[in-house]
Amino acid sequence: MKEKTTPVLRVFVLADTHNRLPESVTEMAKDADEIWHLGDVCAETILDELRVIGPAVIVVRGNCDSNFEWPLVVDLVRDGLKFRLQHVPPDRPPEDGCVTRPNRGEPPSVAWLEIVDGKISWKLVPLRASLSF
Repeated sequence: MKEKTTPVLRVFVLADTHNRLPESVTEMAKDADEIWHLGDVCAETILDELRVIGPAVIVVRGNCDSNFEWPLVVDLVRDGLKFRLQHVPPDRPPEDGCVTRPNRGEPPSVAWLEIVDGKISWKLVPLRASLSF
């Protein structure tokens, strides 16, 4: 008798690529079911590189993006959970998750979001400080 397996949705989250997408980031994203880019893409070719990987790519516009077709906010529902994707929430400054230009001395980083049975878990993944672009 087969055991029932619970589906896991793995979301790769990144922001602030600013025209640059390190190869190590595209390698990591290959394990994703979805990719969420939270703004400051700056060049549509970055999204093309992410789309080639295969999973669905969802993008919101950041303050450095000039493509006004990209939405400022995207509301999603995954496994009964509601998510709001937005570059900079209006009530607080951004924290980690910047790929190419981290602020406040934080290392470049990306994040993984896993959704299982209506529950989420996050993992922040620091990137090597010496990434070459």
